[in-house]
Amino acid sequence: MLRVGLTGGLGSGKSTVAAHLRTLGAHVIEADELGRALMQPGQPVYDAIVTHFGPGVVRPDGQLDRAELARLAFTHNRLDELNAIVHPAVIEAQQKWAQSIFASDPTAVTVVESALIFEVERDARLRGETEGVLSSWRRRFDCVLLVTAPESLRLQRYVARMTGGGWSEQVAADARARIERQMSDAEKCALADFVLVNDGSREQLLAHTDAIWSELLKRSRARQVETQDAFRASKT
Repeated sequence: MLRVGLTGGLGSGKSTVAAHLRTLGAHVIEADELGRALMQPGQPVYDAIVTHFGPGVVRPDGQLDRAELARLAFTHNRLDELNAIVHPAVIEAQQKWAQSIFASDPTAVTVVESALIFEVERDARLRGETEGVLSSWRRRFDCVLLVTAPESLRLQRYVARMTGGGWSEQVAADARARIERQMSDAEKCALADFVLVNDGSREQLLAHTDAIWSELLKRSRARQVETQDAFRASKT
């Protein structure tokens, strides 16, 4: 088995890599999608957010007002407060998901796609946390794959995706604010096991992903052999 973290900044192309890894046979889960599910009415995370931020973050239909939460997080510098509520629950759910897969397929490769693998741990340690799921999230992965791209290209991709192909300075400003909250690619490259530079065509990106997938399979098989050897040694 192999636990892989897939990360990259806004507009880097990590979602494209995640989708391709899924077609190759990886088990992939998206942290953002999991977070959205945990933020639905009736979930403990939903209740904790409303208690902490107040009824102003709830829409008339009872759903969380994600635009208002984003405004509080990025304009009023309350992102750490929001993350401290959401991320522990997301990480716990990811662990249970991975365990269920490995129980049925010991050679599986699981991939957790998240933009903030390194940032979550950094921010927890800046708050003085030395124990717990947030300060040790990176260590829960056997390896981390980082997708990078020049910032100007990332901005273009993100704005095009959000506007349907056009340009909006407001959307670009929002993107820049989010990028500023993230670690630089140079910092993350030093912490990653694999780096995939996405500054070319989609075909090039997928070909590079294929090569990394071959290496991930090798590592998964090697870990399975190590586990079997350790089990046999414990019986002798």
